[in-house]
Amino acid sequence: MSGQVRRRPLKIGLQLPEIEYVARWRELSAMARRAEDLGFDSLWVGDHLLYRNPGDVSKGPWEAWSMMAALSAVTEKVEIGPLVACTSFHNPAMIAKKAATIEEISDGRLILGLGAGWNQTEYTTYGFPYDNRVSRFEEAFTVIRTLLDTGSCDFHGEYYDVTDCELLPRGPRAGGPPLMIGSEGPRMLKIALPYVQAWNAWYAWFGNDPANLGPLLAKVDEACLAVGRDPKTLEKTCAALVAVTGAKGRLVGDPTDRGSQAISGTPEELAAVMRQYADAGISHLQVILDPNTLAAIEEFAPVLEILDRG
Repeated sequence: MSGQVRRRPLKIGLQLPEIEYVARWRELSAMARRAEDLGFDSLWVGDHLLYRNPGDVSKGPWEAWSMMAALSAVTEKVEIGPLVACTSFHNPAMIAKKAATIEEISDGRLILGLGAGWNQTEYTTYGFPYDNRVSRFEEAFTVIRTLLDTGSCDFHGEYYDVTDCELLPRGPRAGGPPLMIGSEGPRMLKIALPYVQAWNAWYAWFGNDPANLGPLLAKVDEACLAVGRDPKTLEKTCAALVAVTGAKGRLVGDPTDRGSQAISGTPEELAAVMRQYADAGISHLQVILDPNTLAAIEEFAPVLEILDRG
């Protein structure tokens, strides 16, 4: 890509393996570095602890924050983020501390995706309260965004108490990393949209088809207007499941994901679908490859080259 004028119509990120198989750090670091070399714009990890589905053995991914710190240390250009971080798994002031630290390691490449969580199994087994998740999120979000933005917070809520907290040292970007909300819930949107820079949709919400995005994006635009925000100021992002050679169907933790048909085709055909996402209003797409391997990353690379040619 050196010396070329890039005409890519949207950013293309890559979600690294979650529970598709046990990907060791040596594999993950090699995938991350190669993805960066090939021109992916970002790397993403899921923030989950344990999946237990009927008829299947238990599965779990690596811890997301530790993984993001490690990925930040072995890359130089790609943005890095959780898709998305569950505010229930850590004290919110500690989430802000972790985010500021990864901001430093990455030299300002973190995108902080946040959500309220959904998988009751990991709450119960790891000892986190499952009730009132949106109310808990609202308080946690207030603490996280305030600390990252101003460096201090004094908050006393029903679920969290933060007394004269200071976030020191500060990360490399004034105001902290950009915030992204991963939710389509009306109350979650009302809480987050006044403050976040980006919104994210999981591929199962719209059947993994850019043609189905219209009603969902209209819903988000209406939610922006309801809180007094110009919808044009909100970055729209989403995930997309893409099948390449050797695809067998992505192993997922959420059974509701299984009804979505993966996008497939030649590099030219895949690039055309990526352009459909851009035409729909998506500015950053997180690709989830099936299979999710180094070879699959290599196979997808020509799609980026085609997009860069305009």
